Amino acid sequence: MNEDRAKGKVKDIAGRAERQVGEWTGDTDAQAKGTMKQAEGKVQNAWGKAKDAVKPKPRRADANVDNSKDTENEDEESVALRRKAS
Repeated sequence: MNEDRAKGKVKDIAGRAERQVGEWTGDTDAQAKGTMKQAEGKVQNAWGKAKDAVKPKPRRADANVDNSKDTENEDEESVALRRKAS
């Protein structure tokens, strides 16, 4: 989770609380401010999720890696044997 997601979630929660207090007290200005802060938090959280989605994932050294894509120069029998072994 990156910084944008964390800050966005905090703004979302704070805005929701501010909006709810405005509803309880009848303060339409607080409701509007809370709604705006909540929307801003949702946008920031979504931006953080998008950044996480495009960020390359670190590879583990012990991960099973499918190297079958690197078979352009291999014959079919070699490829089949290698796949069977893995």
